[in-house]
Amino acid sequence: MFTIEELLAATAGKLISRKRPGKTGVLGISIDSRTLRENEAFIAIKGDNFNGHDFIRSAVKKGAGCVICEQRYMDRPGNTAWLARSVPCAVIAVRDTTRALGDIASFHRSRFDIPVIAITGSNGKTTTKEMLAWILADRFNVLKTAGTKNNHIGLPMTLLGLKAGHQACVLELGTSDFGEISYLSKICRPNIGIITNIGPSHLEYFKDLNGVLQEKYSLMGHLRSPAVAVVNADDRLLRVKSRSAGLRPFIVSFGIDKPADFSALMIKKGQGSLEFKSGKKYKFILHTLGYNNIYNALAAISAARIMGVPYKDISRRLSAFEFPKGRLRLIRAKECVFIDDTYNSSPASLRQAALALGDFKARGRKIFVMGDMLELGEMKEACHYQAGIEAARSCDKFIAVGKLTAAAAAAARNSGLADADIFQCDRSVQARDILRKDLRVGADDVVLVKGSRAMKMEDVFFGVDR
Repeated sequence: MFTIEELLAATAGKLISRKRPGKTGVLGISIDSRTLRENEAFIAIKGDNFNGHDFIRSAVKKGAGCVICEQRYMDRPGNTAWLARSVPCAVIAVRDTTRALGDIASFHRSRFDIPVIAITGSNGKTTTKEMLAWILADRFNVLKTAGTKNNHIGLPMTLLGLKAGHQACVLELGTSDFGEISYLSKICRPNIGIITNIGPSHLEYFKDLNGVLQEKYSLMGHLRSPAVAVVNADDRLLRVKSRSAGLRPFIVSFGIDKPADFSALMIKKGQGSLEFKSGKKYKFILHTLGYNNIYNALAAISAARIMGVPYKDISRRLSAFEFPKGRLRLIRAKECVFIDDTYNSSPASLRQAALALGDFKARGRKIFVMGDMLELGEMKEACHYQAGIEAARSCDKFIAVGKLTAAAAAAARNSGLADADIFQCDRSVQARDILRKDLRVGADDVVLVKGSRAMKMEDVFFGVDR
């Protein structure tokens, strides 16, 4: 619950009206008039596809206890008078409602003296977050980021879900431009920060890997006591950066190839599973095809140990962990076997997917359906060409979906795949038709499907219930 005075102080807003006699506060925060409950504060967010100010009347009709809107909306002719005269609830004007949402979430975060763990990185954020939350939930009441709601809207809304019974909070921080990680970190004020890796993602904005590193590592400048940073020792940029970071934050490392505080030893690959040892004698089993998930698990193990969870309990929980949909999940359909890696795509995650396909023991053909990788800026052609080389090493048939994958198809051809084994199309549904009609996939065939979210690669699947 928030009093009107707390909302005003948190947002530095201006009180336009204080109606509703006897009502001293609101029960919660809403940004959606459709799901708003009586006596919640409605924040009129302006998004890419909608403007919350258009739904103020609807929110008022549903019993909003307060309306928070932008001052520029108030400056429109008649709006201030209408709100002050006709709206039967408190009205607060702010400069930016999105910022106001973050400010209120930050105020709410300050009410709780519990460990907050923030996770960022180019790849593996969501899986690491889910793993860690799953491990901690065995002994703590954990609030975690729902799905991939890791931006300037999703993270504040997650924090606003903190309740008195919560004992830990695990958050995912995403970014597509400079300053976003710093902004989100200031809101959530984490005690432990995890960076999974630094890779070529969102290069349209960050330009190069050093730009990605700068943005991701800004998380560490906002850690609160005990201020522990968990970083990937096998990632060269992170390794060099953490060495020059000084005494704060305290660095804990994980890795496979380089010496680290938490290392994976004696790695064994199974058909759909990975096994390794860490902490000298403890065995961990992951039900996944992706070798990169060992890194995600090591990051989760590191943070869980910092939180005091014994190795044996971590091992037990990880062996029962179900990986999120769309991340190298094996789907056995009537027609063939699919490897679902459709959540998103970047050069690093595509490389791991290609390796997983290459390692898979298939009785029939290995088919790679690849969609465009987006937001790569000037590197888009080079990244797609390299992806085509990696695809050719792992598959017998290659289906390129989208304009950018033309470079991948050319690379696959130059790497030895015959013209008859390469198919090109514009949309994922066309790739589905190629699988069914041209390639006539069978039960012994395995099909890897991967691409950026906007490519809707999930439309490739048929005969499955995802």
